[in-house]
Amino acid sequence: MSEHILIAIAWPYASAKIHAGNVTGSHLPGDICARYHRLNGDRVLMVSGSDSHGTPITVRAEQEGKSPKEVFERFHRSFLEMFLRLGISYDLFTHTDTENHHRVSQDFFLALLEKDYLYSEVQEQMYSEAQGRFLPDRYVEGTCPVCGYEGARGDQCDKCNTLLDPKDLIDPRSKTDGSTPVIRETEHFFLDLPKLAEVGLSQWLDEGKEHWRPNVIAFSRNYVNEGLQGRPITRDLDWGIPVPVAGWEGKCLYVWFEAVIGYFSASVEWARNQSQPEGWKDWWYDPAAQTKYFIGKDNIPFHTVIWPAELMGVARLYEDDPAKRLNLPYDVPANEFMNLEGRKISGSRNWAVWMDDALDRYDPDPLRYYLTVAMPETRDTDWLWGDFVSRNNDELVATWGNLVNRALTFAYKRFNGQVPTPGPLADVDTLLLEKVEAGFAPIGELIAGCQFRAALREVMALAREANRYLEEKGPWFQIKEDVQAAGTSIYVALKAIDSLKVLFAPFLPFSSERLHGYLGYEGKLFGRQYTDTFTEEGSRVHEALCYDPDGATGAWRPSELAAGQALRPPDPLFKKLDESVVEEELARIEAAPSA
Repeated sequence: MSEHILIAIAWPYASAKIHAGNVTGSHLPGDICARYHRLNGDRVLMVSGSDSHGTPITVRAEQEGKSPKEVFERFHRSFLEMFLRLGISYDLFTHTDTENHHRVSQDFFLALLEKDYLYSEVQEQMYSEAQGRFLPDRYVEGTCPVCGYEGARGDQCDKCNTLLDPKDLIDPRSKTDGSTPVIRETEHFFLDLPKLAEVGLSQWLDEGKEHWRPNVIAFSRNYVNEGLQGRPITRDLDWGIPVPVAGWEGKCLYVWFEAVIGYFSASVEWARNQSQPEGWKDWWYDPAAQTKYFIGKDNIPFHTVIWPAELMGVARLYEDDPAKRLNLPYDVPANEFMNLEGRKISGSRNWAVWMDDALDRYDPDPLRYYLTVAMPETRDTDWLWGDFVSRNNDELVATWGNLVNRALTFAYKRFNGQVPTPGPLADVDTLLLEKVEAGFAPIGELIAGCQFRAALREVMALAREANRYLEEKGPWFQIKEDVQAAGTSIYVALKAIDSLKVLFAPFLPFSSERLHGYLGYEGKLFGRQYTDTFTEEGSRVHEALCYDPDGATGAWRPSELAAGQALRPPDPLFKKLDESVVEEELARIEAAPSA
């Protein structure tokens, strides 16, 4: 039975290029999950977008002498291009400066205010006398009072992930000019997390979370059990979404509050773009729908505590039926961090694998493959250029690619470009096909359960089984004495390859699509990915990444390849890399300027 699956992926700040750690942390796992569910016949909606209002954008804009709008639009366009090249198949990748997102975020704010889940309070905040303004949290840096890290931000310590208030910092300083800020009073709205905890937040975290990763649920429960406090949701800013209350001019909604609303607002935008304005309700009101949030571990509390609290608070937004509530997260499979060659990734020091740059030199599937096998699902991992080269050469080229190339080339040359007609299958033949067929259910369960590394290991293990079968059968020798025996071996190998093509497809969509064509199929496994331009009611124009499922023929099932099916001339799926790549890439990182 088809299910509704919402794939919600963390919104990247549109102020810096996207690196390998960002991709393997959220975008790629979300895409693998989405592609599997599409093949499985589920109705998938995969959304995200550029975070246009974060203070990293205003900081960069000041550094470049440009407007925040100019900065975020530049990076947003680069995100669209990179995701298109890497095959991250968003149904909609938008941004937070759309009229739709402004309106929806203000609706959330007003709904929470009406239900008394917001309150206003005078707050002490860091103020720069040199600049004559209040400093947003990320404009303040200092020493973390918990772990002693000297580069902690005013909202969070990147080293120990503790959420902070700028006043908590030891020796605070302005990020822009290094001056010491002073404390002044200003009034802001707060989200009443203690009240929301009493209406079901704590109970929700305590029930039905057996499928959550242990670190995620433990962190979330501890965060609540240690005692929730109200969190400010407005800031003294001139770039962002205005607070929709008279007398609060010059203040905007805090980015952490409105960015998570983007998952909802993007769903609404997608539905309108599809001329189905109520279509988003299938994912947000159907209690059988699953909503999965793919994020990094530094974003856990925002998605497992604060966002659920917001959803509980607004309850029936845009829906009159009192029995309906907005769906809370079904799963939040937060990943750990990816490092680079044993050191923490750092954009400011250019110690990173920038994905747009890597795509200039490597095909997308080898990059996707390595980012999956090295995915930091339960612990921090490393991108190692030596490992990237060896995995490409030993696994993609020598195992999977070699199996495909040998079988297809032999079939095309020796069997008139057709799938051979087999003779009776021996036990060894049926055993291979049964092994591969039996892999669909457990591998699908692993992907649905967000265990992507384990799933890919299982697929590659089956490819090795097929390789061993082909090597032991040796059809290139069989054909000298028994053409039908050789044809039977190639038929079985092609059937196994056809099934493996589907099992690999969520991870390696580009090469799987090519193989789909080599095997003689019409149509494509997946739909069409493209960029489009939308004009909103207020005539604001914005670009977005879209996915059109029409024309997709792939299905999560074993091969239906028929004897006699015409094949197309094959080419190798993957390219062998020279060992010199390792030194070249390390030298390139050391020499390149910061992003």
